[in-house]
Amino acid sequence: MKIIENLSLEEKLTILSDAAKYDVSCTSSGVERKGKGEGMGNTSAAGICHSFSADGRCISLLKILYTNECIYDCKYCINRKSNDTLRTSFTPEEVCELTMQFYRRNYIEGLFLSSGICKNPTQTMEQIYRTLYLLRRKHHFNGYIHVKAIPGAAPEVIEMTGYLADRMSANLELPTAAGLEEVAPNKTRKMILAPMRQIQLGIGRKNKSGIHRIGQGWKEQGLPEVKEQAQLEYKPSENNSLIPAAESQTGLEIKSRQSGKKNFVPAGQSTQMIVGATKENDYQILSVAQELYRRFDMKRVFYSAYVALNEDSSLPALGTKPPLLREHRLYQADWLMRFYGFEAGELLSEERPNFNLYLDPKCEWALRHLQYFPVEINQASYGMLLRVPGIGVKSAQRIIMARKSSRLTFENLKRIGVVLKRAHYFITCGGKMMYGTKIDEDYITRRILELDQKKNWEMDYHITFRQLSLFDDSLAVGIQKEKD
Repeated sequence: MKIIENLSLEEKLTILSDAAKYDVSCTSSGVERKGKGEGMGNTSAAGICHSFSADGRCISLLKILYTNECIYDCKYCINRKSNDTLRTSFTPEEVCELTMQFYRRNYIEGLFLSSGICKNPTQTMEQIYRTLYLLRRKHHFNGYIHVKAIPGAAPEVIEMTGYLADRMSANLELPTAAGLEEVAPNKTRKMILAPMRQIQLGIGRKNKSGIHRIGQGWKEQGLPEVKEQAQLEYKPSENNSLIPAAESQTGLEIKSRQSGKKNFVPAGQSTQMIVGATKENDYQILSVAQELYRRFDMKRVFYSAYVALNEDSSLPALGTKPPLLREHRLYQADWLMRFYGFEAGELLSEERPNFNLYLDPKCEWALRHLQYFPVEINQASYGMLLRVPGIGVKSAQRIIMARKSSRLTFENLKRIGVVLKRAHYFITCGGKMMYGTKIDEDYITRRILELDQKKNWEMDYHITFRQLSLFDDSLAVGIQKEKD
């Protein structure tokens, strides 16, 4: 491990922004906070305006690692301790400077801060907390902040950080404990789930019931009562352990509790699973995601196609193409579970454990259940409309409203927004199909594959792994002009 000191801020940014590009769990919606003229920035519940690099990663947030030093040796990670790579770290003040300068230039609207594990989890979490404290209290930054809850860190530090962040995430990394043990021997499932549960219960103190639409309708889950903890005062010590304020005479005294004025992780929590590094099938991955939504009140589960960066016998060989189309199918299935009333067991099973890469999961389900089709648009229930390929949530809602006053035709459906080139195989209007299509699985499958062939090919092949840099040529020219 080569730890480089005395680097410029731009050199650190180049290293640590590139090292952060493989963490995809950087969404930014769910919080409404307007500027009051006392600080800088605001947050919209509709989400930050995202832009994306060529490999599909979000770049509207300043997305960086605090450090790429790491005491762990996870086989899939480019920053594992056994890799011979350049290492460096920011200071809290440097992260604040970057965030404020980029925000003033309108390059970003928020911060996504992750980190390797330097020295120990608690010490790393302390540094993240210090960074957020300075941003919120010294620089009065009101923009969106997403940070990692470091597994294994002291709960007190995670608690304090949660009152300064908008969203937190602890990456599950792999869907099974066996997979985690195989490629991440320093991590355990219990270690990762502990901060997830802590964040869930912290959010539950403000909202005593979590509602998530997974499977058949809305699932209501009561959260256990949690006693409010006493107000904490925190002083980081030389050995990086938590010391009560009364027992320490050194360090920076920082109050964590905001007297109820600040919600705890108001945008909720998310997590990430790596796809293709180990041998888990889609059914296992999707089943774990479903349980995370139900049992931990996750806002989002992200799926990251594994990019073969390290040479190891337990991983895909270097040069193996990332399973991008498989990742896409998992995102589509995730969407079906969250908004369309599907369950993992309906989409896949132990007998059929993987998605057809060339059919989207909704079409695949419909083709395997042709006994339910065609459905009559003027009579079908809302839940059944959602299961018709080519009909989305908004289209289904519009159909329900429109048919109260008149009988719908295919022309009406086109104006409503139904994708008829996909939906016409599965619906009737007034008892008639749009064309004289026979309800045959092979025939419909061939026609839909023809529709999706070009899109699937582009997703599978037309890709680059260069992440858009905050210092691309066009951006660097703008910065230079400002300096001049």
